[in-house]
Amino acid sequence: MLDGALPYLRCPVCDDTVARGGELSLRCPRGHAFDIAKQGYANLTRGRMPHEGDSAPMIEARDAFLAAGHYDFIRDALAAATDPTGGLILDAGAGTGWYLAALLDRAPGAVGLAVDVSKPALRRAARSHPRAAAVLADLWQPLPVASADLILNVFAPRNGREFARLLGPGKTLLVATPAADHLHELIAAHGLLSVDPAKRERLAGTLGTFFTVERTVTVRRRLALTADELRTLIGMTPSARHVSADPVAGEVTAAVDVTVFRRSDRPLPSPAADRGTGR
Repeated sequence: MLDGALPYLRCPVCDDTVARGGELSLRCPRGHAFDIAKQGYANLTRGRMPHEGDSAPMIEARDAFLAAGHYDFIRDALAAATDPTGGLILDAGAGTGWYLAALLDRAPGAVGLAVDVSKPALRRAARSHPRAAAVLADLWQPLPVASADLILNVFAPRNGREFARLLGPGKTLLVATPAADHLHELIAAHGLLSVDPAKRERLAGTLGTFFTVERTVTVRRRLALTADELRTLIGMTPSARHVSADPVAGEVTAAVDVTVFRRSDRPLPSPAADRGTGR
């Protein structure tokens, strides 16, 4: 529900607070107004987005695959990785909000906020949980959010400096990334994009300025999938736009690194230097 997240949202133009300006709009005290889609997500951008994120077919494939339970083990590992929290759980690159909903189930005092650039994803994320809100925003730009108590990031881009701004010292960034052997059978058979073998090191380097690694756990399953399920799995990946696959039934390895990062007490540079003169 969008209203539950309003105390945490900020105007992307002037950084002031926002409130309902009508049934389908948000407005800040300086008069900047933003649309709320009829599906329930708010558009808190400052203009045209440089990219549109996952397409409707990709989101449909992901929704079907997750609903079938194949990635329940990843969801459960994320939910178990941190203690329940209050305040705001921000899912950065949330997709359909499926993983966010699992964390909210374990944290009855928390509010969820799904952030993504894909409108088809946000249509689902806005109704993923009774305490989840959804916002259209670009992770590579300053996010229209004042602060967060926990940030979740699953197979999505990571803006370490912005995550550090949102999280106070000692708070948690929970990241899921593909392990080296994730979907290696499909990569070999169909030319899917492969996992960078140095991904874990690059992840630590990207976030290391403001975060420390508390622990990493690798969860792994062998999934026995039908040809249709494999086609759906390929369809939800970035390779879906480039691969015309006709898989046959078989087993595939799903392997994911779940890393708990803790925000250090290192101060950020000047807000003006990071956020631009418009904010």
